[in-house]
Amino acid sequence: MIVSNIPFILILLIPGTAALLYGERNDQISVAAGIILVVTCISIYWMVPASPDFFVNHVSWVFLLMISAVYLLSASYSLKYMGEKPSGISRKTFFLLLNLFTVSMLFSIEVNNYGLMWVGIEATTIASALLIMSERSAESLEATWRYIIIVSAGVAFAFISIILIYYQFGTLSVTQILSMNRAPGLVTRIIVSVALIGFGTKIGIFPVHTWLPDAHSEAPAPVSAMFSGVLLPSALYVLYRIYEIDPFRELFIWFAVVSIIFSSIMLSNQRMFKRMFAYSTMENMNIALIGFAILTPASIAGALILLLSHSLSKAGAFYSSGNIMKTFDTKEVGDVHGLMTTDPGTGASLLLSSLGVTGAPPFGTFFGEILIFYSMLEYHLTVEFSLVLVFVALSFIAINYNVSRMLSGDSVRSSCSSSLRYIALISSAIPIALGIAFLGVIGSVIT
Repeated sequence: MIVSNIPFILILLIPGTAALLYGERNDQISVAAGIILVVTCISIYWMVPASPDFFVNHVSWVFLLMISAVYLLSASYSLKYMGEKPSGISRKTFFLLLNLFTVSMLFSIEVNNYGLMWVGIEATTIASALLIMSERSAESLEATWRYIIIVSAGVAFAFISIILIYYQFGTLSVTQILSMNRAPGLVTRIIVSVALIGFGTKIGIFPVHTWLPDAHSEAPAPVSAMFSGVLLPSALYVLYRIYEIDPFRELFIWFAVVSIIFSSIMLSNQRMFKRMFAYSTMENMNIALIGFAILTPASIAGALILLLSHSLSKAGAFYSSGNIMKTFDTKEVGDVHGLMTTDPGTGASLLLSSLGVTGAPPFGTFFGEILIFYSMLEYHLTVEFSLVLVFVALSFIAINYNVSRMLSGDSVRSSCSSSLRYIALISSAIPIALGIAFLGVIGSVIT
């Protein structure tokens, strides 16, 4: 059992060690991130679904994979980005916080204890709050303050659900609780309902989402990518594990539907591109929540495909946003024009990432949404399906219309380095490969 735990221990130890050893003129961070991604990929052969310390099955492995992949991209992007953009903290402090942020998420996914999952999610708040305010502008300080207040209130509700879990089951072990054959009751319904509000604050569920657009908009581009791509999915994973105790399908699905409607309306009226992508994240997280709430193999597979593709597409969107801000020095959609001729690399990554996050084929997000929508119809959730389909279509039109405005028009001189363009382009293009791979798997099964 100790041997089977080694890959997951290494995944936690490597980022912290790299941060402590980081020097101003080397790139141990990206090397360490690459090692973690490799270890994560091969750890699929060392699953530990019944360990007292770790609980890693195929569902949690996908979350580990997306965290490791986005961490590698953000660490590599940050090495160049932090050197070109003024910051209120040193590079060493920035990467120390970035690694603490990453380790906290990885810990939350791996650990076999609801209480320690809560600790990991709470730890992400400390590191990520300091990263939001790293540029020390008045707007970033306000966004940090709002983030701390709202998320701390939500985490307090989440802690109540953890206390109730221990009260009901006498243990916090995930595997022990999920293996029990107790009949659902009032207490378990209260547990999952309180957890929905508590952890939903981190996920971006209406109406406890209000920190999200400000934090995404004011954080540095690589931090926004980590927020959107992996922080919200990490909180969603913990909520999913609690939801398994007593699935409360109607409540979760309707909260998700209302959140999708709200986010679609808000992003349709956004003038700032980073806020637009923030509301898009809120929409995608709630589509994935529907997949987990239905709790069938097809819906869960759809949620995982959606989240993995979204994490990389949305990271590419925020890397592209960082490049755009370096060239145009603005966050306004209307002030950006001619991007495809000014900076074809960033223009291509922005186009690909916007198509990816809105679910255009052949991106993986498209196939994830198809599986979730199919599951909704299979369970006769006709009203919910109709509402979600209409507002997802509205979001698709709104985002891609704004992006097309930014790509066309007269060009200006680009001030973005080539390495930042390449990272954004790689992150945006990978979800196409995921979608094609999914088509290959389906094709092989059919034939």
